Amino acid sequence: MRARDLWKALEPFHAITYFAPETRQATDALGLKGGWMSYFACRSAPLGPVDPAVVAAVFYNFHPSMVARALPDAWGYASPAHVLEARLTAVDKAVRRIFPDGSFERAAELARHAAEVAPVAGRPLAAANAALDWPSEPHLVLWHATAVLRESRGDGHVAALVAAELSPCQALITISAAGGPSKEVFQLNRRWSDAEWAEASDDLCSRGLLDASGALTADGRALRQQVEDTTDALADQGWRALGDDLTAELHDVVRPLSAVVMSAGLLPPDNPMGLRWS
Repeated sequence: MRARDLWKALEPFHAITYFAPETRQATDALGLKGGWMSYFACRSAPLGPVDPAVVAAVFYNFHPSMVARALPDAWGYASPAHVLEARLTAVDKAVRRIFPDGSFERAAELARHAAEVAPVAGRPLAAANAALDWPSEPHLVLWHATAVLRESRGDGHVAALVAAELSPCQALITISAAGGPSKEVFQLNRRWSDAEWAEASDDLCSRGLLDASGALTADGRALRQQVEDTTDALADQGWRALGDDLTAELHDVVRPLSAVVMSAGLLPPDNPMGLRWS
């Protein structure tokens, strides 16, 4: 489906934000403490200094206590406005380093058009990013557009998980059981304990979605596929609005850029986003 193809093409370029060392350097300079405080501050800054419970709710699959260790303490070091400025400066430096001779004009034009027609109603992270001022440099326009587009898709994914009655931990369990990132990767990066993982798994078993070995049952596979199909269908609203020709062109001009990001080893192969490049 084109929505999934576009996510794969766009996500690595956006992920520069979270994996490039320039971001950590920028947030360290603001006084933020550690990589996870940097991540939660950078990603949630468009929302303003909201309560960590709100961030946990909209991010969905992180343990609330993990969020609470970073927020609101981060705002005692730097305001959301300063974090937004720092993350954009970091992306600027990282893209210039990775693409010393890069040309981004057409990709930026297409991606901005896509972001401006992407659905944001009922999608708080997408709406918050869309409400920010557009940068002027083409490579930053492209990056900002990918932020709006990936959060629009992500907000739709959360809606699909809620409709499927999969809790945050259960969402991770079913993704892992379907062949996604391992339990170890998810626990390292989302911090659900063994006891919480086991409790969520027991509930999935009682619903007939997991078997005793932890594998998805036929009903579990069907529900997992329903979530992915719904996510793609909700994301496709924006691509239909953009139109087939421009959507295909955006895919074709951005994918080589993301291929450079992936070949640079910026994203670990077993990343918690489940992004695999081929």
